[in-house]
Amino acid sequence: MSPQSVPVTHVTSRDNPLLKNLRKLSQGNAAYRKQGRVWLEGDHLCRAALTRGLKPAIAVFSESFWLLAHAQWAHAAIKNIVVSDPLLPEISGLESPARMGFVLELPVAPELLPDAASVVLDRVQDAGNVGSILRSASVFGFRQIIALKGTAALWSPKVLRAGMGAHFALRLVEGAEADVLGALKVPLVVTSSHYGSFLDSQKLPVPCAWAFGHEGQGVSDELIARASLQVRIAQPGGEESLNVAAAAAICLHASTLTQQ
Repeated sequence: MSPQSVPVTHVTSRDNPLLKNLRKLSQGNAAYRKQGRVWLEGDHLCRAALTRGLKPAIAVFSESFWLLAHAQWAHAAIKNIVVSDPLLPEISGLESPARMGFVLELPVAPELLPDAASVVLDRVQDAGNVGSILRSASVFGFRQIIALKGTAALWSPKVLRAGMGAHFALRLVEGAEADVLGALKVPLVVTSSHYGSFLDSQKLPVPCAWAFGHEGQGVSDELIARASLQVRIAQPGGEESLNVAAAAAICLHASTLTQQ
């Protein structure tokens, strides 16, 4: 198949309808919900999607990059869009715009798996924290993410960039009510800065569902009431608390050690 067999459209006007939609996707946290599509910016995220077997609806390239890389990327998507270089900043969420991106159809929301090792996000609002937790969950084998209402939008551009491709390895249950946790058959473990058993002295259930809470308020009282176990991380240095993403990485790693 030759590169010409995949449709290529050249865009030179900022009033192009596709560019208007891409602006919304790249700069809005929840635009993907309205459009039913997700914007991946940069070759790292694009490669991660392809590695997981995803087929983008559209591949977008800067004109200068397309001249160099069309042979490599020509068949990645169903359709190719080549944008003149001066327009690239308008469809980018980065200070230095990437030379390419993909538009994916928003994955169908999966049903909750009751027996799966899971991570529950309870109103975690910082996009960087959410993306980092998703990456840690993928690294340590927690394949199901249950994002309760109030948590940062999972498919927003900032969360996608912080996740660095972890999204494509996970089951993402988004916008859930706390009541959905009643369907879990694995124990719920909640974290706290000041209460509960110390993590390093506690035998952890395997598998389990770890719950991580709001950056300031922590895990809600409702989730604490549902929990089988409450743990805290020893902080001999004397700081008041850990960043939630750092705490999540420590807790999820501790679960992997329990399995060994």
